[in-house]
Amino acid sequence: MHTPDAVLAARELLCNLTPLKTDCGRLCAGACCQGDEETGMLLFPGEDALYSACTFARVIPADFSLGGTKAQLFVCSGTCERENRPLACRLFPLFLKFKEDGSTKLRMDVRAKAVCPLTDYGIRALDSEFKQAARKAYDLLLEDETCAAYLRELDEAFSL
Repeated sequence: MHTPDAVLAARELLCNLTPLKTDCGRLCAGACCQGDEETGMLLFPGEDALYSACTFARVIPADFSLGGTKAQLFVCSGTCERENRPLACRLFPLFLKFKEDGSTKLRMDVRAKAVCPLTDYGIRALDSEFKQAARKAYDLLLEDETCAAYLRELDEAFSL
């Protein structure tokens, strides 16, 4: 599967932005970058193709699918080439929530609560430029049928 243009464009929007104007990893010693051999970030549809020659991480298949796409996890060594971070890392700690009327809103990702101290302060504490770019990135992803299905099913999985 090739990497959808929407994924590439969303990654570019968030290439140089982070949740705070400063390195938020200094607050928590990069807690979101720590894990074990099986802990990783979900890759968006087709994003795994960008990591075939990656030296700082590996891609492993998850045992589930989202929106008809086999889920892939990006498991890193704890340090990365920032310009090559997966989209999920770039969006972290934000998550797209689908409302009953079909509209969407940004919210803090409930999975981030365990590792990200920013979740204690809520979305208002995040840099406004980062939030705007994340919203635009999600809007681009929603224009792609495969990515939209992926996001809907991801939201459903975490809304149970």
